[in-house]
Amino acid sequence: MLQLINVSVTLEGDRGKVQVLKEISLTLENKKIYVITGPNGGGKSSIAKAIMGIYQPAAGQILLDGADITHMEIHERARLGIGYAFQQPSRFKGIKVRDLLSWAAGTDNPTDICDLLYDVGLCAQDYLDREINASFSGGELKRIEIASILARNLKVAIFDEPEAGIDLWSFQKLTETIENLNEKYDTTIVLISHQERILQLADQVILVANGRISEITSREKILEDIESLDTDCRCRKNCSRGGRAVAECNR
Repeated sequence: MLQLINVSVTLEGDRGKVQVLKEISLTLENKKIYVITGPNGGGKSSIAKAIMGIYQPAAGQILLDGADITHMEIHERARLGIGYAFQQPSRFKGIKVRDLLSWAAGTDNPTDICDLLYDVGLCAQDYLDREINASFSGGELKRIEIASILARNLKVAIFDEPEAGIDLWSFQKLTETIENLNEKYDTTIVLISHQERILQLADQVILVANGRISEITSREKILEDIESLDTDCRCRKNCSRGGRAVAECNR
């Protein structure tokens, strides 16, 4: 179980200090899927980064299975079983895909690397021995990073907009993989997304705006609210425009 108790985060901005999270309190249970959604800049990714230790709280506590991890560094939280797939993945020049996924899995977690790549829509034969360098597209990097998260038997797995840069077929495989991960392990899964297909996976949906939690609700309620919107804009729905899982809204 992961708990955030009155967590506030303040960052240094161009115009001085900005409070990006304000007294966030959450209890995230094992073997459940949570989707954090809300307007851009509302604090969704900031919650994820506070859990991972990228942002240190100015106030409040973060507990993992009752142990206080509030002031632990990123690598310490990673050892405890918290993993984070960034919205914009890093490049690992000089490292092959095979090695990255093997290191992520570790010796205590035997994993079929080929299956991991297939689950994120990549052919193992084409990628295992490729070096992760500038030849990789943003979508390829995203999928490899997600595969590295799946390789670990995590207590908490956080995915920041996992659908970004992924084609429709791979997006379908990804949602299936998240469902399988949820069925197979006791992992707490946190997804940051506006996508309706991602929202459908949620046991609970957490709405965040202006640095605060505005509502914690069911997927049925949030999907009903989306369907009732009287507008032609459907950015939250799966859009096949341009062969991508996501299309920008022109409004």
